[in-house]
Amino acid sequence: MTDTLTGIDEFKIVGMAAQSKSMFRINLGLFLAELICIPAFIFEIKRALGGNTLSWAYVFEWPLLAGYAVYMWHKLRQDERGEGPHRPVVFDDVDPELDAWNAYLATVHQRDPAATPDERDG
Repeated sequence: MTDTLTGIDEFKIVGMAAQSKSMFRINLGLFLAELICIPAFIFEIKRALGGNTLSWAYVFEWPLLAGYAVYMWHKLRQDERGEGPHRPVVFDDVDPELDAWNAYLATVHQRDPAATPDERDG
């Protein structure tokens, strides 16, 4: 039995290290976002209950921001693991409007090929 790693095994180890580093950053981002949002919510609710009416807007804003951070955290984790939704992109082979636009652009560039866009405008 050998103690050396093959090139494929080394690639897998490097790939796993990069993925775990990326996952750490994603999790750290959520932690920091929540670390900001929770105390900010507590601060604003105390101000709102103390009579500052403008703070009521922030009382609702900080939890929404925290919820968005959780949503993005979930999406980024899915993408990192390769579990994201894979919807095929469908392109129409024939698009008459796109063909007409490309033909128009070709005629514009044939009329004045050396001019910069600023020279064409004025």
